[in-house]
Amino acid sequence: MALTLPEIDRIANLARLELQPSERDRLLTQLNGFFGIVEAMRAVDTTGIEPLAHPVAAMQDIVLRLRDDVVSEPNQREANQQTAPAVERGLFLVPKVIE
Repeated sequence: MALTLPEIDRIANLARLELQPSERDRLLTQLNGFFGIVEAMRAVDTTGIEPLAHPVAAMQDIVLRLRDDVVSEPNQREANQQTAPAVERGLFLVPKVIE
């Protein structure tokens, strides 16, 4: 996939950017270079390869420093909502700020 100058102009218009001619040419070169890298990556046959959770995992076993996702505190929703000015069905009610 390669972009053309009219497509760069359209993208700039959608993004509300005003590009000088030199900027357009530079952006065209950079984006087409990026798309070239993406196409080269797509050309690699990855069938049968399991995705990695972290790129370092390809070189060494890593243990993620994440804790188990378990509840560590009791549900205190009702206690926390006792002082709220307005609550409905377990949700805080706030004044409308946008009309």
